[in-house]
Parts: sequence; structure tokens; C-alpha cells
Amino acid sequence: MDHANAAPQTIRVRTAWISDLHLGTPGCQAEALLGFLRDLECDTLYLVGDIIDGWQLRRSWYWPQSHNDVVQKILRKARNGTRVILVPGNHDEFARKYAAHNFGGVDVVEEHIHVLLDGRRLWVTHGDLFDGVIQCAKWLAHVGDVAYEFILKVNRRFNALRARLGLPYWSLSRYLKARVKRAVSYISDFEGAVAHEAKRRGVQGVVCGHIHHAEIRDIDGILYCNDGDWVESLTALVEHHDGRLEIIDRASTAQLPLRTTAPATRPAAPQPATRPVGQPGMPGLVGASKNLLR
Repeated sequence: MDHANAAPQTIRVRTAWISDLHLGTPGCQAEALLGFLRDLECDTLYLVGDIIDGWQLRRSWYWPQSHNDVVQKILRKARNGTRVILVPGNHDEFARKYAAHNFGGVDVVEEHIHVLLDGRRLWVTHGDLFDGVIQCAKWLAHVGDVAYEFILKVNRRFNALRARLGLPYWSLSRYLKARVKRAVSYISDFEGAVAHEAKRRGVQGVVCGHIHHAEIRDIDGILYCNDGDWVESLTALVEHHDGRLEIIDRASTAQLPLRTTAPATRPAAPQPATRPVGQPGMPGLVGASKNLLR
């Protein structure tokens, strides 16, 4: 099948979870994400953390039009009736101070309980609170973030060549995670810790992000779901109208841009979203991040 010429198909689901978009970084696959959002129709959309990368934006401002388009598409879905819930992560932790607020139709919460069609309760959290590096040595996490950006830079150049050859996207970082023993152990430890906390809370499952590793599996009687990311995996988690859960993987069909460098000029930040009448005051999604990062 020629994926490049395949007609887009509408994905109609009850619920969708996406996380780790890392808008504001060159590694964000914004065009592929925008294509997915255009195809997606859902009753509820969860943004499970690291939507805007505040860490990267503190180091260097990067905000091309495609990132603006993603934000506007999400806000448009909220205006058109989709319930949009934001659970902040460590890279967009600035949004945690706005928990219990709504802006632009987006509900900001620390965590959430989602009830599946069959009645099972899923705890929705980004997952960074179960990352020992984040909690005990945040400076080390920042060092690792810089190294990770270097790997992604190499990967972008490699994929630019693959795109010219008509080949699909391939993730170097995803490849390394699957084959480096320490990385495999870290992922397993993280999944076990999150599942253990879900069991302690008395729920039947958990949905998280953070580690950029999409997965649906049973861990000691707990349904563990990770929706992946839009830097490496290009994945989302969805709940179909019959209650079935599925990971949508767009890596093989994504049409990635050939350009690998940042824009020469600093693009203008998007305007703050207009908040609904009667809602608590809060700046727009991107405007908030820009102001708080200064």
C-alpha cells in the first residue's frame, strides 16, 4: 500500500489520549500530529502532560507556525464540543498552578479519573512523579534532556535523508530504548511503580505518558496504558465506542518535512485564547508559558 497517497480516514472514538507533544522544540513532529488531530473525532481528548516544553523554551525560543496550528486545532476542538482535559507534566509544570481552572475550553487538572464504557476506572497522570531522576536529581534530568535533544537532532537529519528516498519515519532514540539494557530496565521499573500506585488508589488501570514508550499491558492485575509521544513514537491511545482500547501508531504513514533547521527569524507567539465568560482568569496556553518562562 502506498501510504503517501492513502486517503485520510476519520478516527471516530469515544476518548483519545495524547502526551509528550513537546511543542516548542525542533523534535516535535507537529505536522504529523496536526494530521492526526484533523482525522480525529472524539468525545473527550486528554492532553497527558509535556504539551509545551518549558525546559527547551527557557534555553532557546522556538515556535514555528506548525506548533501554533496544533494549539489552535486543539482549542477549536474544545470550542466545537470536544471535552479537552489537560494534565500537566514536568516540562509544562508551569500549568500546574492553574489546576481547577478552565481556559479556552480546556480543563486543567492535576490528575483525573476516566471511566471506561465497561465501568472500569483509569487514573490519568503524566507519570513524572514516579521518575526518580526527576524527583531526586532534577539537574540530572536537565542534563539528560540536553543529551536527548542531541540524539533527536541527529535523528532529524537522518530522517530528512529517508524522506528524500521516500522511506517512512524511523526513530533512533526509540531503537536505542528497546536495545539498551539500562533503558529497558528503567522503563520496566517506571511501569511497575505507576501500576503499583494505581492499585493502591483502588482503580482498575492507569493512563500515563512521560517515558515516550507506548504500551497496553496488564501489570499485577492493573491495566497499564501509556500513550507514547509525538517526538519518537507518533502514537496515541484511544477508546473506541465499543470500549476497546487501542494504540494508534502514525509513524509509518506520517509525512515529515524535509527541512531540519529552525526558522531563521523568531516567529510571533500565538495570541492568548479568549476565556469563557465567568471562568477564572488565566492567560492563553502559549501566552502563559512564554510569560512564565521569562
